Amino acid sequence: MSNESLDTLIDGKLRLYQSRNGYRFSLDALLLAHFVTIKAHEQIVDLGAGNGTIALLLSQLHPTVSITALEVQAAMADRARRSVALNGVAERVAVVSGDLRQARSLLAPSSFDAVVSNPPFRKPNSGRISPQREKQIARHEIEGGLTDFLGAAVHVLRAKGRLALVYSAERAVELLAALRAAGLEPKRLRWVHSFAGDAALLVLVEAVKGGRSGVEVAPPLVVYRAAKEYSDEVAAIVAGIAKPSSAVIPGEAG
Repeated sequence: MSNESLDTLIDGKLRLYQSRNGYRFSLDALLLAHFVTIKAHEQIVDLGAGNGTIALLLSQLHPTVSITALEVQAAMADRARRSVALNGVAERVAVVSGDLRQARSLLAPSSFDAVVSNPPFRKPNSGRISPQREKQIARHEIEGGLTDFLGAAVHVLRAKGRLALVYSAERAVELLAALRAAGLEPKRLRWVHSFAGDAALLVLVEAVKGGRSGVEVAPPLVVYRAAKEYSDEVAAIVAGIAKPSSAVIPGEAG
């Protein structure tokens, strides 16, 4: 289609359909895919999957897992479905078109080991709002806010299941409070900085459903070591040569 582009991820290992003018993947997705703790043969769901970037990355990083990608925007879900087929992973990645606010009617309760999500973290009327509807929904809390994402996660997660997400650093206190209120105990946290010495822009958080208290704060993740030059860690992630997280969640057995 003329309004679409076919792009590559992790040094050409994956291909992805995207709108030329709509929402396109960012580095956030790659960082989250490498942060989440995933074990062999687990069932994973991506809430708010967009064009399927994270689902595809996880299918590459964890070849034994099964992934469900839930996306409310029909056009993006269609692109995700076609990208999954193009990459030959349709047997392991299922795309579901639907609203996560209706998760109870779309996904079975307590059916997943882990949830990943890159939710919109701008309030509906904050900042510059794109005239492009696809970008509006992906960036602003228009079709679901933080509590909606967490409610869906609690519904689908098994006991001691894990939720990993990337969020705005300036809303970190709100995020951590909302996680605990939902019964999702924060266990791992990593701040993301553009440059060493800069204030954090993002935070990566992993929480456990019904987990014990106690959080591990990982060393900061610095994106750039110089202008337009990625740090060694991020360069390895972008190139597809970095290994996924092998972290052990503190204080949780299994």
